[in-house]
Amino acid sequence: MNLLYEEKDRIALVTLNRPKMMNALDRKAISELSKVWSDFKDDSRLLVMIITGAGDKAFCVGGDIKEWDAAGQDPHAAGWLDDVVTPMRMTDMFKPVIAAINGHCLGGGLELALACDLRLASESATFGQPEIKRGIFPGQGATQRLPHILPYNLAAELIFTGEVIDAREALRIGLINRLIASRDLMDQAWELAALIADKPPLAIRAAKEALLKSYELSLAEGLRLEGQLRKNISYTRDAREGITAFLEKRKPFFRGE
Repeated sequence: MNLLYEEKDRIALVTLNRPKMMNALDRKAISELSKVWSDFKDDSRLLVMIITGAGDKAFCVGGDIKEWDAAGQDPHAAGWLDDVVTPMRMTDMFKPVIAAINGHCLGGGLELALACDLRLASESATFGQPEIKRGIFPGQGATQRLPHILPYNLAAELIFTGEVIDAREALRIGLINRLIASRDLMDQAWELAALIADKPPLAIRAAKEALLKSYELSLAEGLRLEGQLRKNISYTRDAREGITAFLEKRKPFFRGE
């Protein structure tokens, strides 16, 4: 199986399962990943997703170059990627997604991690966009997301040079949220997912929508959207429960209503 999938406590765990290929994404894996991503988006039972790679060598090293070579054409040029809404190209995922990066995170693998909201990395993780070394450039979101995550000059350096950085440098420049011992990576990913899943899901989704749309809106437009979303959330049962629980000095119980 190209992907492993499990659910626990309203959290979905997706594992890229091609460890012998460093979890490279072939056509089948991309199709499966895109379906799982889309299904999660629309499944009201699930609140948070974790995505990681099988084995300890790689999160994902991007596209499967051997498959491309066998086909005789880059998938971008061939056009079949245009027929699949990959997670890296999706802009309306309003649920939190956590990347647990357990090794090499390169090319399309880094673009997949950039499509996640939070990035946790093991000490052995490496990061890079090496596409420029093959005569192309990142085509699944890096040129759009990296400059929002990093200062422009640092994003440009990663893309223009194709060089790889280690996990400590990734933490220093703000590419990842946490640097974690390999043995503790998944435990901390689950803990963080559970912490988020315990929060009011409607408010989380509204907050993420406001965050994502800040990419495309002016400050004034973004503030108007934020105000409207906040007003909408204030009428929910969860908002009332949050206030009541605070006044009663107890833990709130959110229902997503």
